[in-house]
Amino acid sequence: MNFTEALDYLKKAAERGSVLGLSRITELLKLMGNPQDKVKTVHIAGTNGKGSFGAMLTSVLKSAGYRVGGFSSPAITGVTDSFRIGGEEISKEEFSELIGEMAPICESMAEKPTEFEVLTAAAFELFMRKKCDIALVECGMGGDLDSTNVIKAPVLSVITNVQKDHAAFLGDTIVEIASHKSGIIKRGRPVYFGGDSEEAYEIVMDTAEKMGAELFLPDYSQFSWSDESCTINGTDIVYKGEKLHIPLLGTYQCENAVNVLSCVEILRREGVDIPASAVRDGLENVKWHGRFEVLCREPLIIYDGAHNPDGIRCAADSIRRYFDKRVILLIGVMADKEYGLYADMLEGLIDTVFTVTPDNPRSLDSSTLAETFWEKSIRALPYKVYSDGVRAAFSYAAENRLPLIALGTLYMYKQFSEELEAFMNL
Repeated sequence: MNFTEALDYLKKAAERGSVLGLSRITELLKLMGNPQDKVKTVHIAGTNGKGSFGAMLTSVLKSAGYRVGGFSSPAITGVTDSFRIGGEEISKEEFSELIGEMAPICESMAEKPTEFEVLTAAAFELFMRKKCDIALVECGMGGDLDSTNVIKAPVLSVITNVQKDHAAFLGDTIVEIASHKSGIIKRGRPVYFGGDSEEAYEIVMDTAEKMGAELFLPDYSQFSWSDESCTINGTDIVYKGEKLHIPLLGTYQCENAVNVLSCVEILRREGVDIPASAVRDGLENVKWHGRFEVLCREPLIIYDGAHNPDGIRCAADSIRRYFDKRVILLIGVMADKEYGLYADMLEGLIDTVFTVTPDNPRSLDSSTLAETFWEKSIRALPYKVYSDGVRAAFSYAAENRLPLIALGTLYMYKQFSEELEAFMNL
């Protein structure tokens, strides 16, 4: 099976939609020899911060000499981007080989697996074949019924935070969402919760007690940072008296670093050897994309995959921190998000908004999104054709010498980057 054929097979699987439950993935993995049981795993759930957390911890573990697997979603630059070994995405050839070998097994099942279930199983198979020392596996959505939740005894379960998102699947309240995410807690295995919601904490604590799982929380007395810690050149945090530099931007990266450093201590207790030098070097050399990422310096163009209320709030905090003038905004979101809240959160920070319709069947129409900004007297220009809106925003930023911040779904990242490259080459 070549790469095109592998993508075609995934499209076929995608037609089955998103169906929660573990019966299909359990059957598929059993037919494959249960590769998920043959690799040590850190299982990661949470509304926001999973990607940055995984990237930081991967870099630290890699610096400590471990072979680290990674599975995350959604894919940002392409399907292979979801699969990483040592922080680097796998090749199209490796991916095609995996899917080619799995397809006959999938087709032999009475109830065929969904696209995400196929990808999840492929990730576990990859980690086993690559002889990973440890793998960091992100939940796609929720936790208890997510197809990644077939891990029986993770080295550590992590819930970065709990905020409102995916209400159609997970519920409208923090309690409901936390109940789903705490489903990744396994009997007798440690769990870390890094969120600040008291409601979510109560659910996580109760689940941990029922499962006999030791619950860990961040000890903020060990950390310090200030407004000056977050600049356009990166993020600095002091941990146990040592200053650590992280090249990732966004005021929320300090919180993500707290979660990572706290989990490093738990992993050490679990027998994972992580020297202090690996922590320092790993954080200093971490790479991740789509999270307040500077894609161009002149004009200054930044992409941040904020797409739910908590993400937009954090992005607004970052804009206030980094800029003393109004910025240009380009934004496109999915129709199931609470997009009516975004104009309030960004009010006072925006010169002009360029709204776009991402290339996704679940996308919100750009005109509908623009109306929510006009209601707050924020100038908003809707574009039906995504590329037209992006190029118009680029031109406006260059002409007016203002920063351009792209917010919204990570599904836009690849096309946005390609349009930027084409624009800069004009």
